[in-house]
Amino acid sequence: MIIQKTINEVFNTVKIEEVVGDFVNLKRRGVNLIGNCPFHDEKTPSFNVNPTRNIYKCFGCGKGGDSVNFIKEHEKLSFPEAIRFLAAKYRIEVEETANSAEQIEQKQVTDSLYIVNEYAKEYFEDTLFNRSEGRQIGLSYFKERGFLESTIKKWNLGYATEERDAFTSKALGKKYNIDHMRSVGLTTQNDNDFFRSRVMFTIHNVSGKVVGFGGRTLSADKKIPKYINSPESEIYNKRSVLFGLYFAKESIRKLDECILVEGYTDVITLHQGKIENVVAASGTSLTPDQIKLIKRFTPNIKMIFDGDPAGVKAALRGLDLVLEADMNIKLVLLPDGEDPDSYLAKQGPDGFQKYLDEHQEDFLFFKTRTLLTEANNDPIRKTGVIKDIVQSIAKIPDTFKRALYTRQCATMLEFGEDMLVSEVNKIIKADIKAKRFKENDGRPDPDENSEDWLTTKVKLSTSDQPIHVFNDAYQERAVCEVMVQFCDKVFDEESGMTVGQYIMENVMEVIDHFDIPLYTKILKDSFQAINSDIPISASYFSSHQDSEIQKLAIDILSSPYVFANWERKEITLQTQKMPEENYINDTNNALLRLQLKKSRILLKELKDKIDQAAKENILNEEMLIDLKVLNVLVKQRNEIAEQLGTVTL
Repeated sequence: MIIQKTINEVFNTVKIEEVVGDFVNLKRRGVNLIGNCPFHDEKTPSFNVNPTRNIYKCFGCGKGGDSVNFIKEHEKLSFPEAIRFLAAKYRIEVEETANSAEQIEQKQVTDSLYIVNEYAKEYFEDTLFNRSEGRQIGLSYFKERGFLESTIKKWNLGYATEERDAFTSKALGKKYNIDHMRSVGLTTQNDNDFFRSRVMFTIHNVSGKVVGFGGRTLSADKKIPKYINSPESEIYNKRSVLFGLYFAKESIRKLDECILVEGYTDVITLHQGKIENVVAASGTSLTPDQIKLIKRFTPNIKMIFDGDPAGVKAALRGLDLVLEADMNIKLVLLPDGEDPDSYLAKQGPDGFQKYLDEHQEDFLFFKTRTLLTEANNDPIRKTGVIKDIVQSIAKIPDTFKRALYTRQCATMLEFGEDMLVSEVNKIIKADIKAKRFKENDGRPDPDENSEDWLTTKVKLSTSDQPIHVFNDAYQERAVCEVMVQFCDKVFDEESGMTVGQYIMENVMEVIDHFDIPLYTKILKDSFQAINSDIPISASYFSSHQDSEIQKLAIDILSSPYVFANWERKEITLQTQKMPEENYINDTNNALLRLQLKKSRILLKELKDKIDQAAKENILNEEMLIDLKVLNVLVKQRNEIAEQLGTVTL
C-alpha cells in the first residue's frame, strides 16, 4: 500500500492543466482552460479545467474531479495505479507498505509484460548496431531510407536475426519468464522467436511504454508477409494504438491538426523532416478507438494517400466514422508513383508542407468527386454514388454543417437539394429509431402521442432514482457551498475563527433537520475534521475519498462561466467586494436564510404541541413555558427576516 506521505506529495505537486493537457487539447478561456471532453462525444467544448482549484469539470456529461480522478477515469486505473502514474510523470519516489500477495502478483504480471517488451526493444537495438547481420542488413536498410542514426535511436528501431530462437534463448538466460514472452507475442508456443530476419519498429502507447513491435521482411519472396505485428495482449490493443502518437502528440496539440499516413517509415521520415504531427494506424484501417484517441488532441485530421486508386477507394469506405465523431477530415492525394517518403525527399520539408496545404480537399467533396468520376455518367452507378454520399452526410451530427454539405454535394451531384435533404432525414430517423429500439431493450418505440411514449421518454431521460426537490434544499446547499469554498478563510480577525468553525457553531442545532442526506454528510464530515484539528480547504473536499462528497465539491467549485476581467479595465464594484472576497457576507446570508427556513420546523413542532394541549384542556407550567418559548422563537424569526429584508414569512 502506498503511504500517505507519497499520496500527499503527489496531490501537492501535480498540476491539473499539465495532466489533462497530455490527453486533451486545451485552450484558455479567462482564468480557466476548455476543451472537448474525453469522456463523451461533443461538438461544443464543455470540458473545463480550473488550474487555481486544480480540478476539472465537464458541464456536458457531469464528470469531474482532481488529477488522480482524471487518470483513474481516463486510463481505467485503480487509485494506487493512478498515484503511481502521476508519481512517474513528476518523478516522485513512491513509498509503500507491504501489499497482499494477490495485489503484488497482479501488479507484477502487468509490469513484467512491459519489462519483457522493454528488454526486447533493447535486444533488437543491440542486434542492429552490434551484430554483423544487423549492421549489414538492418542498419543498411534504414540508412538507405535516409534515416539518421539519431532518428534510428529515437524511434528504437532494431533488427531480428534469422536464427530460430536467438532472442528467446538470450531472454531465458537473463531469467525472463517464457510465459510472459509468449503473452506479448515475442516467443511462439514452440519456443521459437516470433520475429525473425526482419527490421523492427517499436510501438509505444500514448504514455511512451513499449506495447508491441512491427517487423518488416526484406525478402523478395512474395509468400512471406511484408509486415507482421505483435499479437494483441493484455497491454496491446491494435485498435487503440496509433504508431508515433507518443512522439507526435505535442505537435498535434500545438498545430491543432493530425496528419495520418499509411506506414511506419512514412511517419518516421516526416518526423525527421520536422513535420512532427504525424501518426499511422499501425497496419489497420482507422478504428473508432483511434479516432477518439486523435480527438483528445485535435478535431482536425489530414490523411495522405500515395495515389493508389484501389487503396483510396477502400479507405474512403471507413472514413464515415470520422464524420460520425464530428471531426473535420481533409485528404491529400500525392502525385502518381509517390509516397510521403519519396516526395519529401524530392521537395524538402517546406515544399512538402506547401503541397499539402495547396492540395488538401474536404473528405466529402473528395469522395463525391472520386465516385462520380468512377461512375462516368452511368445512371445506375450514379444512383449508387448518391446513396453512398447521402449515407455519409447523415453521419454528420452538427445540423448546420450537415445542411451546408447537403447543399454543396447536391450541386456536385447535379441532384435536387430538397430530395437530398429528404433522403438524409430518412436515414437519420431510421438511425434514431434503431437507437431507441436498442435503448428499450429490443421493444418497439411507442407511439409518440401515447401515454406509454411519455412514460418511456421520462424513464430514459432520468436516473432510476426519483428526483425530489425539498423546500430547504437550496438553503442547505448554500451553506455547503460556503463551507467547501471558504472553510479555511478567517471569519473573525480578533478571535481567529474560520468560516468552517463559524458554520459549525451555527448549524449544529439544526443539522439533524436537513432534508438532503448528502448535505448532512458533507457538513458532519467537516465538523468532525474541525474538531479533530485536521486542516481543511477546498482541496480537502475536491480530493475526498468519499465519491459523493468529492462530486458535490467539484460541482460547487466549478462553473461554466468566468468573471469579466474588470480589474484590468480599472472597473471595480462600488457596493460590495469582488465575489471571491465577499465570503463573510455570503456566510452570514447563507446561515440566516437557513435559520429562517429551519425556524419554521421548530415553530411547527411547538405549535402542534400547544394546539394538542389546548384540545385536551391542559394548562400547566410546561404549557406556559412552551408559550414563552414560542414567543421568543417568533421574535427571533422576525429579526432574521428583517436582517435579510424578507417581508413575507
